[in-house]
Amino acid sequence: MAESIRFLMAPEDETAFLRFLARYRLEVYPVRIPPNWKTFLASDQTLPEFPNDAAYLAATEVAPILVDRLKRGPDKGSWRVDEGRSPVIYFERSRLDEEGALLSGKLWAELQITPQTGRRGAAPERFRQLFLEIESWLKRTHRRSEPKGFWIGPGAARRFKQGLRLRDADPKGRSIEPYR
Repeated sequence: MAESIRFLMAPEDETAFLRFLARYRLEVYPVRIPPNWKTFLASDQTLPEFPNDAAYLAATEVAPILVDRLKRGPDKGSWRVDEGRSPVIYFERSRLDEEGALLSGKLWAELQITPQTGRRGAAPERFRQLFLEIESWLKRTHRRSEPKGFWIGPGAARRFKQGLRLRDADPKGRSIEPYR
């Protein structure tokens, strides 16, 4: 079963989040890895280099990252990270939609054994602890949401008070607001 954290982050919240992540020395990989990709460490200094929509944050100090080629589909021949068997966190960034609303993002990591993952053992304990520390930091620095299930960064909450709409990134896209 995968662990998932959904959030809404304004650009200044994302900068603070990456500043926090810098201590873990996580490498950044795009969802589809181009042949000339050079990895870099996640930090507030490298934010301009991040892919616009989503990326993998790889804990290469915990275990090696497994990649393989796609065999079918429009991205056939591209490389991808095997998120089930590698110590990676999928980081989908919050972004503005065409109507100007801030859409939710998420962090996702496979920490347990399930038949679908292809993993023979649970994720390394060090990786599990890393993910739980990130979750703890988000809960400490972000606000709860109404409806439940999202963490709203202080910058996003401030912008909400100034009139920014917050929405779930799911297709139905319900409105979200900070819990009072």
